Amino acid sequence: MPPMSQTFDPEDIFKNRCIWVNGPVIIGAGPSGLAVAACLKDQNVPFVVVERANCIASLWQNRTYDRLKLHLPKQFCQLPNFPFPDYFPEYPSKFQFINYLESYAKNFNITPNFNETVQSAKYDETFGLWRIKTIRQKNDKVVEVEYICRWLVVATGENSEKVVPEFEGLNDFGGHVMHACDYKSGESYTGKKVLVVGCGNSGMEVSLDLCNHNANPTMVVRSSVHVLPREIFGKSTFELAVTLMKRLPIWMVDKILLVLTRLILGNIEKYGIKRPCIGPLELKNTSGKTPVLDIGALEKIRSGKIKVVPGIKKFSAGKVELVDGNVLDIDSVVLATGYRSNVPSWLKENEFFSDDGIPKDPFPNGWKGKAGLYAVGFTRRGLSGASLDAISVSQDIAKSWKEETKQRKKTVAARHRRCISHF
Repeated sequence: MPPMSQTFDPEDIFKNRCIWVNGPVIIGAGPSGLAVAACLKDQNVPFVVVERANCIASLWQNRTYDRLKLHLPKQFCQLPNFPFPDYFPEYPSKFQFINYLESYAKNFNITPNFNETVQSAKYDETFGLWRIKTIRQKNDKVVEVEYICRWLVVATGENSEKVVPEFEGLNDFGGHVMHACDYKSGESYTGKKVLVVGCGNSGMEVSLDLCNHNANPTMVVRSSVHVLPREIFGKSTFELAVTLMKRLPIWMVDKILLVLTRLILGNIEKYGIKRPCIGPLELKNTSGKTPVLDIGALEKIRSGKIKVVPGIKKFSAGKVELVDGNVLDIDSVVLATGYRSNVPSWLKENEFFSDDGIPKDPFPNGWKGKAGLYAVGFTRRGLSGASLDAISVSQDIAKSWKEETKQRKKTVAARHRRCISHF
């Protein structure tokens, strides 16, 4: 009887792989992960970047609306050692920023392992090493991989998972419901009554985009929020704040910003938008809540084209009941309810990161933990904060890596000399 014919797939040998990394493993290929990788390249330190999506900067590429632009001037958003092109506008578009990041990765020859999701990362105290277990999707096959390394860099950021609050009756609503991360454009909403839940930068910009596409947006403002002009007397509000903070205490800078904002934007409380008691910069430092930089939504609110309503009590078929008792007919809902870190779901460590997935130590000390654990992109200070962290992390790892490499070479040389002495 002739032997049965079998097809042999070499990949089957590697269903479970164990890989030693002679350097750090970086989790996440967004701006933070790319910045660390580039800085390590400059130090000649090897590394591996693991990314669950199929591209770099997946938040920007797959989960942002088309009209998005950087909220801050480009000089505050560039990554280390690679400025924006001179021909880029002061506030680059989403697509220009993605192009910049792709050029960044190409320039520093950063090639992440895409479609690879971290299941767990745990420090092995016995051997003094990190063990990172992942699931890699490759050619319709699932490969389990375990990386072993001395250093682990968490660069998944503050916005890795969408936040979807529970609302009574939402399942009975019957209309279209989506999170802002899935919203691209208001083109398909022309003539529709759309409830936008949330009044942060996303909520304001989605409402403005809907308005520009002749939809009828109603924005739910559940809590107080600071709304500042993007520019004050032709200068970036952020740049002005940075300049003032070099000379004045933060509470005084907040006072100045609020006085100037009142002069430029007027009293916005009469439109249903209440300001917090704490100033915008102090609130950002203490809670991470970012002020809204207005790029046109307030004008639409004043004209009545964007309606502002209080919190939601419950949904029903085609309707929403508000906490003030009013009932609105609506066609669709966009949940601009923010994002959160997913670090607690896979990092088996509870000293460095808090339960909400943010380092416990505030900026500028939240980048280094114990046993070779690092964090980049959790400063609540945007891209400029991530760049500062990336520089600190790469320098610290490079110092340790070079010392250990030097010591290994000495050990190998000593063994070699002992072997020669036996002959």
